[in-house]
Amino acid sequence: MKIAIMTDSTATISSEEAERYNIKVIPIPIILDGKAYKEGTEITPKQFYEKLKTSDSFPSTSQPAIGELMEIYEDLKSEGYDKVISIHLASTISGFINNVASIADKIDGLEVIPYDSKITVRLMGWLVLKAAKMAQDDKSVDEILSTLDQLRDSIDEYFVVDDLNNLVRGGRLSNAGAIIGTMLKVKPILTFDNDSNYIVPFEKVRSMKKAKKRVEAIFKDVLMNTDYPLKPLVIHANDPIEGEKWRQELEGMYPELNFELSYFGPVVGTHLGQGALAVAWMRDPESL
Repeated sequence: MKIAIMTDSTATISSEEAERYNIKVIPIPIILDGKAYKEGTEITPKQFYEKLKTSDSFPSTSQPAIGELMEIYEDLKSEGYDKVISIHLASTISGFINNVASIADKIDGLEVIPYDSKITVRLMGWLVLKAAKMAQDDKSVDEILSTLDQLRDSIDEYFVVDDLNNLVRGGRLSNAGAIIGTMLKVKPILTFDNDSNYIVPFEKVRSMKKAKKRVEAIFKDVLMNTDYPLKPLVIHANDPIEGEKWRQELEGMYPELNFELSYFGPVVGTHLGQGALAVAWMRDPESL
């Protein structure tokens, strides 16, 4: 049995990681002013946010063509793989995982196993890396999926968004009416709802400083009440200076933890907008 691991570009898997662990990454298209760009191969985060400043229209996202997806699976089959675990962004953000499921039985001799990460960005990337390492260690599909489930269930994240317009216009914010009436006066804290996996309002805070302090308090409470090691990170939307500043502040509070700094790429940045910050975490994959 030879197991391949596949994901999409929103996982922010580096080219070095993809090569080292033989991870196949399919780019998600983003449409800006009528032109489609493949995330990670045809447009970088920096280029996207620069174009966004002068864009005449609201950006949107698309899905990779079925033919492109089939071609990658056929390539994996030709490389000698008989199974592929295909880990993709949450079905509440994109319908792509449903497309994967629709062709799962279309490749003779290759079993495609769709896996909804129920999240995206580097958190999903950590799931992908864990799966790839386990596949290289000859773990079974059941062992890999069980581990992914445990890690996925431990994920939590809190976003501080500078402007809700992108989320509201893109239809990615559930119950937007709860805060939209006062969104110009607050810095909303958002999270993924554990039951629905939709982005939902968590709290309304009057300033970015207070919003960050509230997120820090949430993390502290989780850390004190969790009986397994956590792997945390800070994520920014085209604001590496503020992202790194917050990361260093958190590492100063918790020197025993290694906070990774990551970013919201074009696909997710389309919905969150420039300037968003987040703190997120999951069970340390190395503990399983």
